Amino acid sequence: MSLLLNTEISFFEKVYAVVELIPYGRATSYGAIARYLGSGGSSRMVGWAMNASHQKLQSIPAHRVVNRNGLLTGKRHFGGPSTMQQLIESEGIVVKDDQIIDFQNIFWDPLKELGL
Repeated sequence: MSLLLNTEISFFEKVYAVVELIPYGRATSYGAIARYLGSGGSSRMVGWAMNASHQKLQSIPAHRVVNRNGLLTGKRHFGGPSTMQQLIESEGIVVKDDQIIDFQNIFWDPLKELGL
């Protein structure tokens, strides 16, 4: 948690630190990450961080971050129209019509999993 409280680390870097903790085969939402970081109204900014993550040298599992309904809203930022879906499905998550099936059971809530 000390990383998240560190004011010298950018919001994007804090987002990346949380996203790196999402377990294989699970997904979370932009809003859940924003709430965990104490910025509940910053879901869109989390999305911008995910878009920018493709330019980083290290691999950020941005495909595990979707909207609150489990929709793959960031798919156009993955270099191909089906790349995000392929990445998520490679982890055993079922997607139909750009939406994670059974999202409630796949959902990883950083507030519950990581605590404060």
